[in-house]
Amino acid sequence: MPEFVTPQLIASVTVIVVMIHIILIGALYLVLLERKLSAYAQDRLGPNRVGPMGLFQPIADAIKLLLKEDYIPKRADRILFLLAPGLTIIPAFIAFAVIPWAGTLEIFGEKVKIVGADVNIGIIYLIAVTSLGVYGVALGGWASNNKYSFLGGLRATAQMISYEIPMGLAVLALILTAGTIRPGEMIAQQLEGQWYIIHQPIAALLFYICMLAETNRLPFDLAEAESELVGGWHTEYSDSMKWALFFAGEYAHIITGSAFFTVMFLGGWSISPVGLWPDLPIVGGIGLILLQFGIVMAKVFALICLTMLVRWTVPRFRYDQLMRLAWEGMIPTALLVLLVTSFVVFMGWTSQMWLASIATVGIIWVVRPMLPKQANPNHKLELLGSRFSPKTHEALTTSPVEPQGLDPVVASDA
Repeated sequence: MPEFVTPQLIASVTVIVVMIHIILIGALYLVLLERKLSAYAQDRLGPNRVGPMGLFQPIADAIKLLLKEDYIPKRADRILFLLAPGLTIIPAFIAFAVIPWAGTLEIFGEKVKIVGADVNIGIIYLIAVTSLGVYGVALGGWASNNKYSFLGGLRATAQMISYEIPMGLAVLALILTAGTIRPGEMIAQQLEGQWYIIHQPIAALLFYICMLAETNRLPFDLAEAESELVGGWHTEYSDSMKWALFFAGEYAHIITGSAFFTVMFLGGWSISPVGLWPDLPIVGGIGLILLQFGIVMAKVFALICLTMLVRWTVPRFRYDQLMRLAWEGMIPTALLVLLVTSFVVFMGWTSQMWLASIATVGIIWVVRPMLPKQANPNHKLELLGSRFSPKTHEALTTSPVEPQGLDPVVASDA
């Protein structure tokens, strides 16, 4: 065999091929899972007609979408209109390459890492690639030549710009804590100590909220708000296969984001959150690798279920609330977390980072009421005659100001 065909190359190609198929099939069946969870939340049964327990429903939906007419609106930018779904789904299918799905496999005297690409800028690569998905949404909205689609694309762009800032700051605080940007080394440190969600709970919460915003999930789906924008950026895509590619990309982003969160904050395949009992080793045989892979996928599945339950529990934000949450809440909080983390790392107190997180919550609790407040956009308007919000500076006159009756001239004519 050629020299470049190494055991690590074979393992990496195998991981990429397997994970692409898992994400493709997972994106298909996550639709069924979401419909089942929404039915559970609303005391319904959900899909249960096509196949046992409705398990063939995604296949029927895929066949329907493949056979539906592919419509392109008049005066739309044909090239960008067709290119937008691909620009949405491709970043989701290349971001997972740097995520370690298990440890190191030792076979025939060789050690290979179960990862698509073990690069030394893994975290930076993930942040950079996953943020590209918004280009497909923005281009799809603009190329549709529809005002509702265009507004949805603008909303998605503004939302991405706003929520990328706290996400990047939260990841930077974690990088300072770990001292590395390699996902594998982050997992190794958590195997030897505690999960980073214990050290950096605020950063974990900020990252998870930003992940919801980046994937356009409720309560952050302002780009496709049906009550305001018909369907938002995908209004003109109808129910064709291009529309399905958009949502396959959304669910693929959810899988990748959940795996990213698992690696950074939940210890990857670690089963000892606080280090009270021995954890799984990194290097082992095929049985250990399958166990590690199963643990990672179980954590990813739990995060996906949480994401879906949030959608069917929390109502959609208003757009000014969406922007205010990012610029007045999350960005200042992320800056404070980064400042406190920098101080703790500089002083060499990294092992006591959880105490610094508690101190950060105390600072927020004390300082937040002192910050200047803007006018409440939900204030009640004063109305004449209102029982709940009456006019306070004007007297209300309920008696007639002029005599009521027919004019004499009009009465004589009648």
